[in-house]
Amino acid sequence: MEISMNILLTSAGRRGYLVEFFKKALGGNGLVHAGNSSPVSPAFYYADRHVVTPLIYDDDYIPFLKRYCKENDIKLIVSLFDVDLMVLAKHREEFAAQGVTVVVSAPEVIDICNDKWNTYVFCRDNGFNVPATYRSLEDVKKALADGTINYPVMIKPRWGMGSIAVFEADNEQELDVFAEKVRRDIFNSYLKYESAVDEASCVLFQEKLCGQEYGLDVIHDLNGTQKLTVVRKKLAMRSGETDCASVVRYPEVEETGTRLGEALGHIGNLDMDVFVVDKVPYVLELNARFGGGYPFSHFAGVDLPKAIVKWIDGEDASEELTIKQYDRIAQKDIRLIDITFDGRD
Repeated sequence: MEISMNILLTSAGRRGYLVEFFKKALGGNGLVHAGNSSPVSPAFYYADRHVVTPLIYDDDYIPFLKRYCKENDIKLIVSLFDVDLMVLAKHREEFAAQGVTVVVSAPEVIDICNDKWNTYVFCRDNGFNVPATYRSLEDVKKALADGTINYPVMIKPRWGMGSIAVFEADNEQELDVFAEKVRRDIFNSYLKYESAVDEASCVLFQEKLCGQEYGLDVIHDLNGTQKLTVVRKKLAMRSGETDCASVVRYPEVEETGTRLGEALGHIGNLDMDVFVVDKVPYVLELNARFGGGYPFSHFAGVDLPKAIVKWIDGEDASEELTIKQYDRIAQKDIRLIDITFDGRD
């Protein structure tokens, strides 16, 4: 069956590779549109069409997207940014009413993933190993004093993304300084929007895990049924994102991801960070979207964009969700492209 549909990737930013993956998945039977609130967006360079949207928290954001979908016959929306997910999740039924599928999990799932305190509580209460985490300077200092944890301590935003405002404290003086700096950085960035929910507890303090880090793609279909868990060994990081990695066989880590996905009940991809310390997997973070490590799964033969397109068309996607090569090392490249905004469609 020939697939024909137009796709909108929102908050596309620098994810040009995902634009290319979705274009290939369509095979010329539809157009990939890239949307972003800034015209300085490399993804625009690769898209068939692009559009500058209102800011995510603008009152016209959702009405704008609905109008754009109607005018451009969009049938599928995939968001690539954490802040965008909750807004779209709350309105996905409105899009469905006009024939648009939004690949986003339920609001309660997005809340568990975006709120790193809720991530910690969810994992702890469901029997997964997690690093000790605290919401106040007073509580972490008490834990340090009674020996529950030791320095170094990681200080980071509760509603954080990438490596924004993440610091490591080796002593109490640094702990005090970084706690204040993280708070200040939060409210000087777009992190302030979600952090406004609980300004008093918007900074987290977490014991540092020392071990090997792995990234997982825990893939469910659009009904929430588990399909595949991919384990990537992280070999290098850049700005909080996987820069070099290899897809590996690690049954214990894979099983952790599969169990967690089933407990969470997400749809599409769950990007998951796991540290293995003394052969014990610890869950660090969850992102209910395509993460920066997905290209390494794609390199190993997994094709989630094509699987999503086939699911929308009612087709089986078993072949697309098969790992075809293990232990191949890949690294992201740096390319210079001309993204001068010239108003082209």
